[in-house]
Amino acid sequence: MAAYWPSAKGEVAEIMNAIPKVVFSKTLARADWNNTRLVKGDAAREVRHLKQQPGKDLLIFGSAKLTASLTREGLIDEYRLGFNPVVLGAGSPLFKPESRTMKMKLLEARALQTGCVLLRYEPALAVEDG
Repeated sequence: MAAYWPSAKGEVAEIMNAIPKVVFSKTLARADWNNTRLVKGDAAREVRHLKQQPGKDLLIFGSAKLTASLTREGLIDEYRLGFNPVVLGAGSPLFKPESRTMKMKLLEARALQTGCVLLRYEPALAVEDG
Protein backbone atom coordinates (compact mmCIF):
# COMPACT_ATOMS: atom_id res chain seq x y z
CA MET A 1 0.00 0.00 0.00
CA ALA A 2 2.77 2.41 0.91
CA ALA A 3 4.40 1.77 -2.47
CA TYR A 4 1.17 2.45 -4.41
CA TRP A 5 -0.89 5.20 -2.74
CA PRO A 6 1.65 8.06 -2.38
CA SER A 7 1.88 8.45 -6.17
CA ALA A 8 -1.76 7.52 -6.94
CA LYS A 9 -4.25 10.18 -8.03
CA GLY A 10 -7.95 10.68 -7.30
CA GLU A 11 -10.36 10.94 -4.39
CA VAL A 12 -9.51 7.57 -2.82
CA ALA A 13 -5.77 8.29 -3.06
CA GLU A 14 -6.27 11.64 -1.36
CA ILE A 15 -8.12 9.96 1.50
CA MET A 16 -5.60 7.12 1.84
CA ASN A 17 -2.67 9.54 1.96
CA ALA A 18 -4.34 11.95 4.40
CA ILE A 19 -5.80 9.62 7.05
CA PRO A 20 -3.71 8.64 10.09
CA LYS A 21 -2.30 5.12 9.73
CA VAL A 22 -0.78 2.65 12.17
CA VAL A 23 1.44 -0.12 10.82
CA PHE A 24 1.94 -3.15 13.06
CA SER A 25 5.19 -4.91 12.20
CA LYS A 26 7.92 -6.88 13.91
CA THR A 27 10.27 -6.60 10.93
CA LEU A 28 10.03 -3.04 9.57
CA ALA A 29 12.55 -0.52 10.86
CA ARG A 30 10.43 2.47 9.86
CA ALA A 31 7.19 3.48 8.11
CA ASP A 32 7.66 6.49 5.83
CA TRP A 33 4.18 6.83 4.33
CA ASN A 34 2.48 10.15 5.11
CA ASN A 35 0.66 10.19 8.50
CA THR A 36 1.96 6.71 9.38
CA ARG A 37 3.13 5.47 12.75
CA LEU A 38 4.97 2.16 13.26
CA VAL A 39 4.07 -0.06 16.23
CA LYS A 40 6.44 -2.95 16.89
CA GLY A 41 4.94 -3.99 20.24
CA ASP A 42 1.69 -5.59 21.39
CA ALA A 43 -0.97 -4.92 18.74
CA ALA A 44 -3.89 -5.76 21.03
CA ARG A 45 -2.72 -3.31 23.69
CA GLU A 46 -2.29 -0.56 21.07
CA VAL A 47 -5.75 -1.23 19.58
CA ARG A 48 -7.35 -1.11 23.04
CA HIS A 49 -5.68 2.28 23.54
CA LEU A 50 -6.79 3.55 20.11
CA LYS A 51 -10.41 2.45 20.71
CA GLN A 52 -10.50 4.63 23.84
CA GLN A 53 -9.49 7.74 21.88
CA PRO A 54 -12.06 10.11 20.38
CA GLY A 55 -12.38 10.01 16.62
CA LYS A 56 -13.54 7.83 13.80
CA ASP A 57 -13.65 4.08 13.30
CA LEU A 58 -10.51 1.97 13.05
CA LEU A 59 -10.10 -0.09 9.88
CA ILE A 60 -7.84 -3.02 9.03
CA PHE A 61 -6.71 -3.29 5.41
CA GLY A 62 -5.41 -6.63 4.21
CA SER A 63 -3.89 -8.27 7.25
CA ALA A 64 -5.30 -11.71 8.00
CA LYS A 65 -2.74 -12.31 10.76
CA LEU A 66 -3.55 -9.04 12.56
CA THR A 67 -7.28 -9.64 12.10
CA ALA A 68 -6.98 -13.13 13.62
CA SER A 69 -5.07 -11.87 16.66
CA LEU A 70 -7.54 -9.03 17.29
CA THR A 71 -10.49 -11.40 16.78
CA ARG A 72 -9.09 -13.70 19.50
CA GLU A 73 -8.89 -10.68 21.82
CA GLY A 74 -12.50 -9.65 21.07
CA LEU A 75 -11.35 -6.29 19.68
CA ILE A 76 -13.23 -6.31 16.38
CA ASP A 77 -16.71 -4.79 16.57
CA GLU A 78 -17.68 -5.24 12.94
CA TYR A 79 -16.43 -7.11 9.88
CA ARG A 80 -16.86 -5.51 6.46
CA LEU A 81 -16.06 -8.08 3.82
CA GLY A 82 -15.94 -7.62 0.08
CA PHE A 83 -16.28 -10.83 -1.93
CA ASN A 84 -15.04 -10.69 -5.49
CA PRO A 85 -16.02 -13.34 -8.05
CA VAL A 86 -12.44 -14.59 -8.52
CA VAL A 87 -11.06 -17.96 -7.43
CA LEU A 88 -7.34 -17.66 -6.74
CA GLY A 89 -6.75 -21.18 -5.44
CA ALA A 90 -4.26 -20.00 -2.80
CA GLY A 91 -3.67 -17.32 -0.23
CA SER A 92 -4.04 -16.61 3.45
CA PRO A 93 -7.54 -17.13 4.87
CA LEU A 94 -9.01 -14.22 6.82
CA PHE A 95 -10.43 -16.53 9.45
CA LYS A 96 -7.76 -18.86 10.79
CA PRO A 97 -8.51 -22.24 12.40
CA GLU A 98 -9.45 -21.65 16.04
CA SER A 99 -10.45 -23.79 19.02
CA ARG A 100 -13.80 -22.06 19.28
CA THR A 101 -16.64 -21.19 16.93
CA MET A 102 -17.54 -17.56 16.40
CA LYS A 103 -21.08 -16.83 15.31
CA MET A 104 -21.82 -13.63 13.45
CA LYS A 105 -24.92 -11.54 12.85
CA LEU A 106 -25.44 -10.22 9.30
CA LEU A 107 -25.99 -6.44 9.36
CA GLU A 108 -26.04 -5.72 5.62
CA ALA A 109 -25.53 -7.41 2.26
CA ARG A 110 -25.14 -5.30 -0.86
CA ALA A 111 -24.40 -6.49 -4.40
CA LEU A 112 -22.42 -4.15 -6.63
CA GLN A 113 -22.68 -3.88 -10.42
CA THR A 114 -19.15 -5.34 -10.68
CA GLY A 115 -20.35 -8.64 -9.19
CA CYS A 116 -18.66 -7.95 -5.87
CA VAL A 117 -20.81 -8.41 -2.77
CA LEU A 118 -20.23 -6.25 0.31
CA LEU A 119 -21.16 -7.87 3.63
CA ARG A 120 -21.26 -6.36 7.11
CA TYR A 121 -21.25 -8.61 10.17
CA GLU A 122 -20.89 -8.19 13.91
CA PRO A 123 -19.69 -10.92 16.25
CA ALA A 124 -22.72 -12.49 17.95
CA LEU A 125 -21.18 -14.88 20.49
CA ALA A 126 -18.44 -17.43 20.88
CA VAL A 127 -19.13 -21.10 21.56
CA GLU A 128 -16.34 -23.29 22.93
CA ASP A 129 -15.74 -26.47 20.97
CA GLY A 130 -15.47 -29.64 23.03
